[in-house]
Amino acid sequence: MNLLVVHGPNLNLLGEREPEIYGDLTLAKVNTRIRKFCADREIRVRIFQSNGEGAIIDYLHRNRKWADSLVINPGAYTHYSYAIRDAIAAISLPTVEAHLSDIHKREKFRRKSVIGPVCHAQVSGLGWKSYLRAIEILLSRLSPHSPTELPEAYSH
Repeated sequence: MNLLVVHGPNLNLLGEREPEIYGDLTLAKVNTRIRKFCADREIRVRIFQSNGEGAIIDYLHRNRKWADSLVINPGAYTHYSYAIRDAIAAISLPTVEAHLSDIHKREKFRRKSVIGPVCHAQVSGLGWKSYLRAIEILLSRLSPHSPTELPEAYSH
């Protein structure tokens, strides 16, 4: 499997930014854990972070033919970026939206995702492990023989 992992705005400040919400791991450490998880499963992974909406869209467009699947943490773009939503729909990759915090228990404006309807599933509230769970979901969807059972709460 060829996997894209995309981190949206402000995730470059992980480890510094509100650690009580987002944890104390830096983005570099999160990425190291994602790479190891993928390597152990023979998944090729490309990881990208940007604070810019256009840069995220350009990255998705550039990598659409290489990738088999996508895990995206759109950050605050989750709640209003129809442009990222449309880019995900346009590239037609199996996609899981991932969030470190539980967006459904946060401020009211954070509870709605405009990205979710074009994704196969959404994972939130597991800290950095949300990314790993998202990858597991994609593996189970792409491999009909996968033994992974998905709790109903993780997919829509």
